[in-house]
Amino acid sequence: MTRPFALLALAAFACASQPGAPVVSATSPHIAAAVASEKRPAEDRARDADRKPAEMLAFAGITPGQRVADFIPGGGYFTRMLSEAVGAEGKVYALIPPPGAQPTEPPIKAVAAQYPNVEVLQQSFTELNVPEPCDVIFTAQNYHDLHLARLELDVARVNAQIFHALKPGGAYVVVDHSARAGAEIGVADTLHRIDPAIVRRELEAAGFAYDGSLDVLDNPADTLELSVFDPKIRGKTDQFVMRFRRPK
Repeated sequence: MTRPFALLALAAFACASQPGAPVVSATSPHIAAAVASEKRPAEDRARDADRKPAEMLAFAGITPGQRVADFIPGGGYFTRMLSEAVGAEGKVYALIPPPGAQPTEPPIKAVAAQYPNVEVLQQSFTELNVPEPCDVIFTAQNYHDLHLARLELDVARVNAQIFHALKPGGAYVVVDHSARAGAEIGVADTLHRIDPAIVRRELEAAGFAYDGSLDVLDNPADTLELSVFDPKIRGKTDQFVMRFRRPK
C-alpha cells in the first residue's frame, strides 16, 4: 500500500540521514555476512524472503561497534543478525518484560547464550534502565503490542523511556503490521495491527523526529482486515517500516 508520508528514494537502502554517518547498504559486507551467517537457524533463513533482513539492518544504519537494543525480540530472528553485524566490539541489548510477565522461559535467553555480545534485560518497559546510551533501537512486529488492553501500559511513558535510552541523533526503527488508515487502536487486540499514522503521532509526541520510511514490506494484496494470524495472510502481511531519531 502507498504510505502518504513515505520517503521512498532511499537508494540501495542507504542510511545517510545523519551528516558524516557511514553509508550502509543491504550489500555492505558486515550486513551481508550477518544475514549469511551459518549460526542462523534454517527456519529463520526460510523467512528472509518475506522479512528482508538485509534491507532492515541497512535502513537502521547498523555498523560495527554500535550499541543496539532489540526491543521485544521474540525468538531472536533479528537479534542474531544484529549481534553479528555490530561485531565483537559492539553490544546488543535484548529488552524483554520482567520475570513473571511471561508464562514460559523467554526463548531469547537461549539465543543470548550463543552470542557473547548479547545481553538480555528483563525490565518494566515504563522503567527502562539500559546500561549505556544506544545508537539504534529496533523493534519488529511489536509496537502494536504496547496497546494491548490486558497489558495496561502507559504507552507515552514507554516511548519516553525509549527516547532517553537513545543517544542524541540515535535511531528508533519500527516495523509493524499495517492497519487501515483511521483504524481505532483497538485493532491491536483483535487484528494485531496498528495504523502507522498512530505510531508516527505517538513518537513525535515523545520528542522523536520522523526520519523516513521503507516500502519493501508493502503487500497490496493484504486487505488489512484480517488478523495477522489468519492462515490466509500470516507471514505475508502488509507492513510499514519507519525510522525516527532523537534530535541532537
